[in-house]
Amino acid sequence: MSDPIAAGGAGEGTRAVRAGLPEPVKYEPTLPGPVFAAHFHLPGEPTGPYTYGRDENPTWTHLERAVGELEAPGQDSVETLVFASGMAAISSVLFSQLRAGDTAVLPNDGYQALPLVRTQLEAYGIEVRTAPTGDDAQLAVLDGAKLLWIESPSNPGLDVCDIRRLVEEAHARGTLVAVDNTLATPLGQRPLELGADFSVASGTKQLTGHGDVLLGYVTGRSGEPMTAVRRWRKIVGAIPGPMEAWLAHRSIATLQMRVDRQSATALAVAQALRGRQEVTGLRYPGLADDPSHPVASRQMRRYGCVVSFTLPTRARAERFLEELRLVDEATSFGGVRSTAERRGRWGGDAVPEGFIRLSVGAEDPDDLVTDILRALEESAW
Repeated sequence: MSDPIAAGGAGEGTRAVRAGLPEPVKYEPTLPGPVFAAHFHLPGEPTGPYTYGRDENPTWTHLERAVGELEAPGQDSVETLVFASGMAAISSVLFSQLRAGDTAVLPNDGYQALPLVRTQLEAYGIEVRTAPTGDDAQLAVLDGAKLLWIESPSNPGLDVCDIRRLVEEAHARGTLVAVDNTLATPLGQRPLELGADFSVASGTKQLTGHGDVLLGYVTGRSGEPMTAVRRWRKIVGAIPGPMEAWLAHRSIATLQMRVDRQSATALAVAQALRGRQEVTGLRYPGLADDPSHPVASRQMRRYGCVVSFTLPTRARAERFLEELRLVDEATSFGGVRSTAERRGRWGGDAVPEGFIRLSVGAEDPDDLVTDILRALEESAW
């Protein structure tokens, strides 16, 4: 009898619960505990899977299999590598694939650290071009590029691009494509199924969902590009601790439940905000009238947990955040406890002073909507 999980035929909840688990052994735990080892017994020729702790670890292996089963179910030719953080994963792709004289295309409305990445790439003699995520604008600067970096939905603006279209145009030019899948998660979209060469994400966010793990990963088809990513991880040593890897794997079991609850509540929050006079620039790809919805509905199965909007002034935004009772003022997103922040406080995003990034957690939807609307009313003075 075939294994429906290995064949990619199981439901997403079933796959999340069982992803990456080893074959059952009598009297052994279903999810083995973290393996803390800098080195392993290694007599004779070093031909086994585990030799040194910077190269491989059994706890990573289980997690990498789990992520691979979610990002590319049923595809044996795909491999996943885990990293110490999302930025470690992002850097591994960019710096392993690009050389002096190459050109990279990045979004100019993506994650706040990308401008820092651009500066470093340019210091290494790599040309960097940028364009917005929306309207597939990166196509206009694609000619001659070695690597196209896509972030869809973008963070924090929540614009969406047609990934399949960009991939097809890029591959026709001989360009590799990496997609930052952090905000969508593998249950929201699968970039490799849309043709991308790499799916990259911060596991710190909704993948693990509890705000207690820093982690990143890269999933790609086996071959030289992924071999280069693995080599980069070995050289730089940007590896996760076994405890972090184990916590991440444990957390993935509830991913489908969390994502479904958070996505549904995010839509309810967005709908409640839509009629508010003081709210402008409301974005959530799941709203039928959101500018990104037509494209998002073709390539996404779920629309994420982040809602963004703008309040009239910085002071109003700060009062709103202070009045919230069920939403913590914190950065990051994707956790089971709702968080929000005035994104402009960091200074790295091109957003208005009153711009709010709200990450919807797993609270009761009615309670959360009530708290947000109350905070809007009480911050109006």
